[in-house]
Amino acid sequence: MAHNPYIRKAYEAIVSQDYNQAAGWFAKAVEQEPDNAAHHYRYSITLARSDKLAKALEHAERAVALEPGSALYRMHLDMLKARRLLGEADGLLSESGPDSLEAAVARLEEATRLDPLSVEALLVLAEACRRTGRTDKALRAVTDALKLDPGHREAIQLLEELRNAKREHTETGGTSAHGKGNHSGGRYRRRRQDGP
Repeated sequence: MAHNPYIRKAYEAIVSQDYNQAAGWFAKAVEQEPDNAAHHYRYSITLARSDKLAKALEHAERAVALEPGSALYRMHLDMLKARRLLGEADGLLSESGPDSLEAAVARLEEATRLDPLSVEALLVLAEACRRTGRTDKALRAVTDALKLDPGHREAIQLLEELRNAKREHTETGGTSAHGKGNHSGGRYRRRRQDGP
């Protein structure tokens, strides 16, 4: 890293919170040393911060290809894949129809497998499961989210709503809508802060 002047300039740009300029410097470092996995990794992080997910994934995959034994590079790639799946699930949740909901749940389950620390993915999974009538699964997802972030207001609210729905379902002997269509339509999302 010390031998590549572009890396130093990229970090100077990061300190100034100019991620576009930082990405430009990392791109030059990658161009100068295309087989340096660390450069691809750092470039990927910076691209992800600028919401350039497709290109960030490309460079994360390159870093893993260059150093397949790196747990750090693999974890970063998995987090980006989970983020892509979360975006796809968001699009599916905005559509109507059971097929879209089922496809969203499948993507969210994979996202939480790839990034089990994503509170955002867990909360969206909980909401999707609630919409499909899987209250128990929704409760597990929101409970897992609260283990990661005990003070998350939206998670606390969703947990209370799910408990009320389950209690209502039990009291009515299963004749209610099981949570299907009985939701505020809100999405429980929190923006992840990526770090280098």
